[in-house]
Amino acid sequence: MFSQTVDYALRAVVSLASQAPAALTSAQIATMTRVPAAYLSKVLRQLVRGEVVHSQRGMRGGFVLSRSADEISILEVINAVDPITRITSCPLGLPNHGTNLCPLHRQLDQSLAEMQESFSKVRVSSLMAQPGFNVPLCGLEGPRPASGPGPLYELG
Repeated sequence: MFSQTVDYALRAVVSLASQAPAALTSAQIATMTRVPAAYLSKVLRQLVRGEVVHSQRGMRGGFVLSRSADEISILEVINAVDPITRITSCPLGLPNHGTNLCPLHRQLDQSLAEMQESFSKVRVSSLMAQPGFNVPLCGLEGPRPASGPGPLYELG
């Protein structure tokens, strides 16, 4: 249902959230998320343009979230890389339909609206480990910030 780009963007954002406030390089994020580095670079550029992520140059450079993970919705991440497109006129181009959608396309558009509404309420922080659930990117250890905690996720 969602593009691979959306999946990769969400993985990258979750990885950045898990290591905040430390900056991660694209190579570190690629390793943590198992996303091809070249593809990830394009995704990160889109996330920067969408103001979900900031890039920092220099010795301690890399990528960081533009705001707290509590303030970024999944919808923002999706819209930064591959926006959900609502149906505003007849997809078949039938002139007598115009913006008056048939029952099929009206239902599809309503579903898209509900999905947008739902994703606008889900924050990146809620994708982090929750008791009783699998952890996103489980089993992967990421780079450790110089003064940060241990592994990204505990194995076991």
